[in-house]
Amino acid sequence: MLNSILFYSLDKAIRSYRRMAQANIDRAGLDITVDQWLVLQVVLEHDDLTQQEIAERVFKDQASVARMLALLLKRGLLLGIPLPNDGRRTRLRVSETGHRILDAVEPIILANRTVALAGIDEAELTALRQVLERIALNCVPLPN
Repeated sequence: MLNSILFYSLDKAIRSYRRMAQANIDRAGLDITVDQWLVLQVVLEHDDLTQQEIAERVFKDQASVARMLALLLKRGLLLGIPLPNDGRRTRLRVSETGHRILDAVEPIILANRTVALAGIDEAELTALRQVLERIALNCVPLPN
């Protein structure tokens, strides 16, 4: 019964991928989680985001992201640079150590994707992306 539910299958695929990805990162001896890597990657690509915007991009609640950011700052993977015109806010930057972690994880992530997508051709991937985007749009609330 559950296997006939599309969203069950999607969740199963995502969770299987994340378990494999984390196991491969751990096997490489890298001290970072998939979620922490994702936060670092988002900060690297968009260094002007608020904590709430980071949370939205990584599909996590704000409290979880706040804890991750605090840990990444404490471990020296992120730097918090105070904004000159607003002493309460900081701009996050990936530190040199953070860049080294990102560089070390990148080939593992690419290999994970290759394994996960084995036997799926580009046309199938394109169709899947289109269907997933349509599902996501269908779930956006209509304006009142």
